[in-house]
Amino acid sequence: MPPLVEVRHLVKHFPRGGGLFRPKSVVRAVDDVSFDIEEGETFALVGESGSGKSTTGRCMLRLVEPTSGQVRFRGEDVLSFPGARLRAARREMQMVFQDPYSSLNPRMRAGAIVEEPLVIHRIGATRERRERVAELFRLVGLDPAHLDRYPHEFSGGQRQRIGLARALALSPSFIIADEPVSALDVSIQAQVINLLMDLQQQLRLTYLFVAHDLRLVRHISSRVAVMYLGRIVEMGATAQIFEDAHHPYTQALLSAVPVTDPDAPRARIELEPSSVDREAPLREIAAGHWVAT
Repeated sequence: MPPLVEVRHLVKHFPRGGGLFRPKSVVRAVDDVSFDIEEGETFALVGESGSGKSTTGRCMLRLVEPTSGQVRFRGEDVLSFPGARLRAARREMQMVFQDPYSSLNPRMRAGAIVEEPLVIHRIGATRERRERVAELFRLVGLDPAHLDRYPHEFSGGQRQRIGLARALALSPSFIIADEPVSALDVSIQAQVINLLMDLQQQLRLTYLFVAHDLRLVRHISSRVAVMYLGRIVEMGATAQIFEDAHHPYTQALLSAVPVTDPDAPRARIELEPSSVDREAPLREIAAGHWVAT
């Protein structure tokens, strides 16, 4: 059975600068990225800020237009879709954004925010949409009695649940979760992560989980791709990456993960950028374990 999502040689370059005495340059935000996501799995993209992971997710949904490459969903190339076909495809592919404070319209009531995708896609009559919104509120652990509240009347964790309800409104099969808990208190993060995992089981969802927190990635994902300067430098099953990391950047990332025992010996690895060959291709060093060497 083919993968649900296939990304092939995805590229996104941003022009930068230029002036009277300075030539323009190009930022290679996403630089020849390829991976597959199987139906029903959680595939994680990890890396520090600026590594290109969020841009990759946005390019996949064409929220940012890629420079080149292919993104195939159920065998069809999303990047070749005309406007009407892309709009229809977005019923199947949705995104949960990083910041629940800025991703919700402060002038709209929570119920209207969740209902908006149904209105845009002309799904159901007014009463049917209202019933669907109440159902979605219950699904993500919110009280439908609060449908008429504004976003500022909810906590950060509740706002992220509203964003998740909005993403689920059209019954998608694939969700890109772009740092969905990084703006939340640590005490709330586990609740949202557990909710995502529960919903995946209930609704048979497939996730691309974009994150920099490796502890969360280890808990939620089945496979991991590590990004550095716009490229994937290591990819494999989560256990492989955490127990047998080969790329120096992956090793440096893992060495920075906090441990529960403050007295445990730590060997923090400082990455030497000159030691990384940015043009090295991915090679399979074990079954399903790829490293840029």
